[in-house]
Amino acid sequence: MFPFSHLPIQHPRLPGTQSYDVRGKVVLVTGAGSGIGEALARTLHDRGACLALLDVDGPAAERVAEQLRERALAIRVDVRDREAMSAAVDEIVAHYGRIDVVVANAGVAPTPATVRTVEPAEFDRVVDINLTGVFNTVRPALPHVVSSHGHVVVVSSAAAFCPGGGLSPYMASKAGVEALGRSLRLELAAVGASAGVAYFGFVRTPMARPLDEDELGPQLTRLMPWPLANRISAEHAAEVIADGIGRRASATYAPVAWQGYSWGRGVLNAVADAVAARSGVVHGLLRAIEGRAQEPTDVLRRVS
Repeated sequence: MFPFSHLPIQHPRLPGTQSYDVRGKVVLVTGAGSGIGEALARTLHDRGACLALLDVDGPAAERVAEQLRERALAIRVDVRDREAMSAAVDEIVAHYGRIDVVVANAGVAPTPATVRTVEPAEFDRVVDINLTGVFNTVRPALPHVVSSHGHVVVVSSAAAFCPGGGLSPYMASKAGVEALGRSLRLELAAVGASAGVAYFGFVRTPMARPLDEDELGPQLTRLMPWPLANRISAEHAAEVIADGIGRRASATYAPVAWQGYSWGRGVLNAVADAVAARSGVVHGLLRAIEGRAQEPTDVLRRVS
């Protein structure tokens, strides 16, 4: 017998196929001082939402709030600080009286390094922000989201289902975010709220700066075939998230080619992993990444 068959059957009004108008709704956005978060704040504000703009860079969040002029509350907070995030949620509720939507967007990218050479503290930092920070954002807000039958978006990445070498903290953290978001989707559906996962490829944001400024970073990104490696703007990513909220999407992708890859990930990843494991180009790049940990001046020669 199914272990829960003795429980009374309830059919909550599942919101998965309903449209969701953000006008007048209170939306919490982390990482709102720049990049996707800032662009999303502007997009949702244009659609009539009230914004709570959270960022570890307080002046950046204040700047965005001042430019929006109304319906925007800026809070300086580090998503790694669980108590501070809970206090931020309390401040939002005290200011607006509710929270309807949460977008856990804050994230960082590490400097390329292999598992053998990455500093353990750097691995912990990336996971703490990208994964634990999502939990710290969503958890205290859930009673309010459930009460308003609202929506949660966790920002993952195509890296969650298409990992590669040289960026393991980022890949691992975004895979964790995907799993957290999918679990949350099921849990909230049982109580009349909804959740979705946003998957992006390469987005032109300040978060990508460590990878862009690293001399080996562009070579890592060029290993991905077009159109999967096609970069999108933060504004494009913001529109995708906002439109996804509007239809309570369980998943959103940009560029859209990543959706097909996700659907076929079981086969495609097996092939991609086998090809990469035999690629001399990939081997050379990874040796270069490892080599500079001991011989930083010898990197370019190793790659060539």
